[in-house]
Amino acid sequence: MNYMIFATVSVALMLSSISATSIAVAFPIITSYFMVPLTIAGWIISVYQLGFTVTMPIIGKVSDVFSRKSTFIICLVLFIVSSAMCAVAKNIEMLIFFRLVQAFGGGGFMPSAVGIISEVFPESRQKMIGLFSSIFPIGQIIGPNVGGWLVDSFGWRSVFLINIPIGLFALILSVFLLPAGERKKGSIDFLGTGLLGMSLAMLMLGLTFLGYGSAAKWAWPSFAASVVLAFLLLRHENKVSDPILDLDILKRKPFVAANFYNLIYGGAVVGVLSLIPTYATAIYGMTPSECGLLLTPRSVGMIIASILSSIYIMEWGYRWPLIIGNSATVIGLFLLGAEPASVLFLYVIMFLIGVGVGILSPTANNACIELLPDRAATITGIRGMFRQMGGALSVTIATLVVETVGDPSRGFAIVFFGLAIAFIAAMPLIFMMPSRPGAGVERSEHALRRQEATAKERVQ
Repeated sequence: MNYMIFATVSVALMLSSISATSIAVAFPIITSYFMVPLTIAGWIISVYQLGFTVTMPIIGKVSDVFSRKSTFIICLVLFIVSSAMCAVAKNIEMLIFFRLVQAFGGGGFMPSAVGIISEVFPESRQKMIGLFSSIFPIGQIIGPNVGGWLVDSFGWRSVFLINIPIGLFALILSVFLLPAGERKKGSIDFLGTGLLGMSLAMLMLGLTFLGYGSAAKWAWPSFAASVVLAFLLLRHENKVSDPILDLDILKRKPFVAANFYNLIYGGAVVGVLSLIPTYATAIYGMTPSECGLLLTPRSVGMIIASILSSIYIMEWGYRWPLIIGNSATVIGLFLLGAEPASVLFLYVIMFLIGVGVGILSPTANNACIELLPDRAATITGIRGMFRQMGGALSVTIATLVVETVGDPSRGFAIVFFGLAIAFIAAMPLIFMMPSRPGAGVERSEHALRRQEATAKERVQ
C-alpha cells in the first residue's frame, strides 16, 4: 500500500515535469504565434517560476499544519483547471495569467508529496525522497518528445491539453489512496507571503523593463519597490510567531549555504536550461520534435545519476556527490557556451549536464532536510522557493542578455559561461552543508528548541 501511495504522488510530479518541459519545446512557437519580443514571451516561463517561488514555502507550511492529502488534491485540481484555461488563451496576457495560476497548483506538488513520503517511509526517508527526485527527469524525457510531436502535429495549445487526462488520473488515485495524515497546530503568514511575492515580482519586472526599449525608465523604480518590499518583509517576519520565512532557520550557516546553492542550481536547471529549445532553434534551426530529442540525453543522465545517488547516499554522504555533480555541470556549461560544432557533440554535452544535475538534485534536497527532518515539507518548500527564485531570475536575465546583445550565438554564450562561473563560485558553499546523513540532526534539534523559545518571546 505504501508503494501505491509513492506511485500516486509520483504521477503528479511527473505531470509537473511533463508540463515544464513541454512548454520549453513550445516556447519558440508561442513567441512567434503572439508576435511578441523575447523579453515579454519570457514571462510565460518566468511567471510560472514566480508562482512556484511563492507557492512552495506556503504549501510546505500548509501541508505540515493541515491535511497533506487535502492540500495535495486542491493543488492538483487547480493545476488541471488552469491548464485548460492556458489551452484556450486568446492573447499573451491571458496565457501569462493562467500560467501563474497553474504555478500556484504545480508549486504544491513537491512539498506536500515530500511530506507524505517522509510520513509513510520514516525509516527509509533519504532513499525514497531520492527516488522521488528521479521521477522528475522521467517526465523530462516524456515531455519534450511528446510535446515536440504534439506541437508539430496539433499546435502549441496541445501541450496544455495533455495535462488534463494525466491530471484526472492522478486526482482519482489521490482521492482513494493518499492517507489523511495528522493535523498540527500552526498558522499561515499570508501577509509575509504577499510581500515576498510582490518583492520578487518587482525585481523581475525591473529586469524585463531594462530590455524593453522605452519602458527601461521604469526599471529602477521597480528595483526600488522590490528593495522596500523586501525590507518590509524582513520587519514583518521578525514580529510574527509563525513566519513564512523563518529567519531563525534562515540565519543558520548550513541552511544559508544550502539555499544560496539552491538559488544557483535553480538558475541552471529550472531557468536557463529551459531555454535550450530556443537556443537550438536559433543556432541549429531545430524543429520542436528535434528540440524534444535534444532534451532527452539530459533527462537520461539525470535519471541514472539520481537513482545511483539515492541508492548510495547513506554510504557516500552528501559532500563528494555535490562536488562531483557541481564539476560535471560546470564542464557541460562551458562546453555549451563554446557552441559545439556538431549536433552529436551537443547531445553528449546535454547528457553530461544531466549527470551533473542528477547527482545534485537528491543530494542537495536530503542535505537540506537533514537540518530539520521533522519539517520535511516546510524545508522542501523553502528549498523549492530558492530554486524557483533562481530559475525565475535566470530566465529574466538570460532573455534580457540575448535580446540586448542581438546575436543569439553570442548572447547564449554569455549566459552559459556566466552560469558556469556562478557554479564555480558556489563550490565553497558545499563545505558549509551537512557532510553525511545524521550530521545535522543534533544541531537542528537544538536550533528548533531555540526557535520555539524565540517564537514564544515574540508572542509575549
